[in-house]
Amino acid sequence: MQSKIGCYIIAVAVITVWSTTFVSTKILLRSLSPEEIMFYRHVLAYLVLLAAYPHRHPSGGFREELLFAGAGIFGSTLYFLTENTALSLTQTTNVAFIICMTPLLTTALSLLTDRKEKASKQLMAGSVIALLGVALLIFNGSFVLKLSPLGDFLTLCAGLSWAIYSLIIRKLSGRYPAVFITRKVFFYGILTGLPTFLVHPFQFPLSGFANPVIWANLLFLAVLASLICFVAWNIVLKQLGAIQSSNYLYLNPLFTTIAASLILEEQLTVFAVAGVGLVLGGVYFAARKS
Repeated sequence: MQSKIGCYIIAVAVITVWSTTFVSTKILLRSLSPEEIMFYRHVLAYLVLLAAYPHRHPSGGFREELLFAGAGIFGSTLYFLTENTALSLTQTTNVAFIICMTPLLTTALSLLTDRKEKASKQLMAGSVIALLGVALLIFNGSFVLKLSPLGDFLTLCAGLSWAIYSLIIRKLSGRYPAVFITRKVFFYGILTGLPTFLVHPFQFPLSGFANPVIWANLLFLAVLASLICFVAWNIVLKQLGAIQSSNYLYLNPLFTTIAASLILEEQLTVFAVAGVGLVLGGVYFAARKS
């Protein structure tokens, strides 16, 4: 029981950090392309992980190596590319709302592929309540959903990519330490991300790294948001399972709203407050045992 409470705390801490990465990414997008941001943050994270945990583990064979490669492709390359591209094609509100369907996609895939995973009526009800809360937070009483078929489809692909990543990590987590798994994921994420530069070549000059703002934001994204948070999230996936852990993703827009209110002094409306209550209640309801 204590270990599960610890996992709940870790999950909330990870989502808190991930909800703030949007600011750093927006700052970096003034100088770097989405592909360059993805590449540099993963290279930095991989090098730090390699220095901190250089240990190797015997290979589990070709099939397991494919699982590692799949985790790198779906949890790193495809997820970041589809989400960042979607942001340039459709409204931010569309992306924020559709991406929050990831827990429901994870639940559906888990039930289809893993007989050990179970989704109780209480968990499903909590998920739907939290999703309604997300809708209130994002649209804030003004429901404006402008359809952009390609952008919205890419956002859905991003959510599906993360759902597949969660299932793959669940299969690997019992066999290897979370640090080693994360290192391998970044390694394959770097490899599978390189072909994107054939379409969008490097443009950021090396002299640009002399700018402390660039370094500070890249280190934040690489070390805290990628390295530490990915290791922590892989531990959460191992302990709680793909279905239950994915419900904490609903907290992402909640923390973003709170941060905007405290830092940017954006006013919390009645709809936002109601959304906060629904998200917290839904996640709590889903996490409780029936």
